[in-house]
Amino acid sequence: MKARQVADIIENFAPLATQESWDNAGFCIGSPDAEVKGVMVGFDCTPSLIDEAVAAGCNMVVTHHPLIFKGVKKINPDTFQGAAIVSAIKHDMVVYSAHTNADKAADGVSWLMAAKLGLTDVEPLGEDGLGVVGVLPEAMDSKAFIDMVKKAFGLPAVRCSKPLSKPVRRVAMCGGAGGSMIEEAQAAGADAYLCGDLSYHCFFTDEGFMLMDVGHFESEIDIVEKLFGLLSEKIHTFAVRKTQNNNNPVYYY
Repeated sequence: MKARQVADIIENFAPLATQESWDNAGFCIGSPDAEVKGVMVGFDCTPSLIDEAVAAGCNMVVTHHPLIFKGVKKINPDTFQGAAIVSAIKHDMVVYSAHTNADKAADGVSWLMAAKLGLTDVEPLGEDGLGVVGVLPEAMDSKAFIDMVKKAFGLPAVRCSKPLSKPVRRVAMCGGAGGSMIEEAQAAGADAYLCGDLSYHCFFTDEGFMLMDVGHFESEIDIVEKLFGLLSEKIHTFAVRKTQNNNNPVYYY
């Protein structure tokens, strides 16, 4: 099977043409015509992921985050990104990612977040559809909602704006850095909005609206299982493996 055939399976789920203009999803390193012996699926294309793929006999890596976002002026193996690039090229590895196209896909990143909270009547949020908005099965007070979110996303703590005095029922969310979609969440009538990477000033919210920063990694990590499942279902001629090293680069103490 060629690398482009592996990509076709993913792009049937998350068409590459739907990625954001600033994104760099798709093939990053290697030829689409390369013959694939095995695929390793992960979250970030790190040096350790490349090493794991090599050890497992895989010559293609599929991740959510692209290894390269912008132009690279220097490739230094002493840097984190440089080490990954050098290792991938050294081992003749094909590197592919499904990023904002996987965010927008039905059953993609934000939809998986909604499923964790059991939301119903889920629909795309905003014109680009990077996020979603839906309804909790039952309204709940802020404290109960915060506790549920922490449990659902495996959080030891959560950054949150002032809890609401009214019940939470309609909830919006966007995987990853979602601060730019706060206005869309409010316009959609959300009581609460979940995403990652919120800055300090975002937490000064309007009355009746609550923000929760559940973490970039935590909000998106389920896409790894989704991509692994898609490829495992369709590919039977070689091994599709899921990394054991999806380590969150953010540590909590």
